[in-house]
Amino acid sequence: MGFFKRDVAPVERFERALKDKLAARARLAEQLSEAEQLLAEMRAAAEQLAVAGASNTKLERAEVKLRAVEDRAKKLRAELAELDQQIMATERAWGDAKIQRDRDVTADGIEAMVMAIEQAAPKFEAGARSLMEAVTKSGAPVPDASRFATSVEAVRREVLSAVELLCWELRSTAVRTRAGNANVALLTQGEPEQPQQFPEIERQVIYTLNPLRWCEGGELRKAQAFTLVDLPRTLLTTALRHQHVDYPNARRVQTLMQVHGAERLRSELDDDDPQLVDLDVLAAEDSESPRADVA
Repeated sequence: MGFFKRDVAPVERFERALKDKLAARARLAEQLSEAEQLLAEMRAAAEQLAVAGASNTKLERAEVKLRAVEDRAKKLRAELAELDQQIMATERAWGDAKIQRDRDVTADGIEAMVMAIEQAAPKFEAGARSLMEAVTKSGAPVPDASRFATSVEAVRREVLSAVELLCWELRSTAVRTRAGNANVALLTQGEPEQPQQFPEIERQVIYTLNPLRWCEGGELRKAQAFTLVDLPRTLLTTALRHQHVDYPNARRVQTLMQVHGAERLRSELDDDDPQLVDLDVLAAEDSESPRADVA
């Protein structure tokens, strides 16, 4: 039965490949969604253990399970990204194949026109010669008939020359149509980003356990929970005393960093968000407490 196998056109081949890849992407996206849901649940559980001060054994066990699910999610994301690249390449190839098919159809039509002209040209030449012979071979010399025969001969030569030129031009057009044109895309480079300038304040890299806010030079600064932040040293003691921050090398911080990592969404907090802890207010209260004790 191999003798009857039909050759698949490029357009049909790329279309089938694209459908298969889209179906595979849907399956992979579903697996990734399930893995991310499980990852969110395990992150929440590990976060609760760390905040509650669970033992190192429980934290390590939670981290191992979390890493396993995290690795699977990363693997699925990488596979999905690679599959998206393949889908994009297949879509481009499919589009190029359709464009080339249209070009081939147009070029085939032009070449068919050339063949029809070349087949009709001999018939025209034979008819013109027959018409001239009908005039020249007659016995009666008539001036009008002679002039007519001369005109027919001139038209015959002109038409045959025009046919030859037209066929050459049409063949060239068919070749150019089949080849198509290549467009050159101009690449534009964006302006380099200006580095952000920070005021010269002595700071300490610390890990936040709650959303924080404080003022620097009349500007309100905010930080989300479970993120690394450069906190001014003047507020560090207060934040540590009230258990709103901890050092990055602390055991619970290492667990929280693995739970949240760099993938935590850092949406902007409102200035009046009730979850924000005002470090300036706490620092002022701490400074007033020793004075009250002395009094």
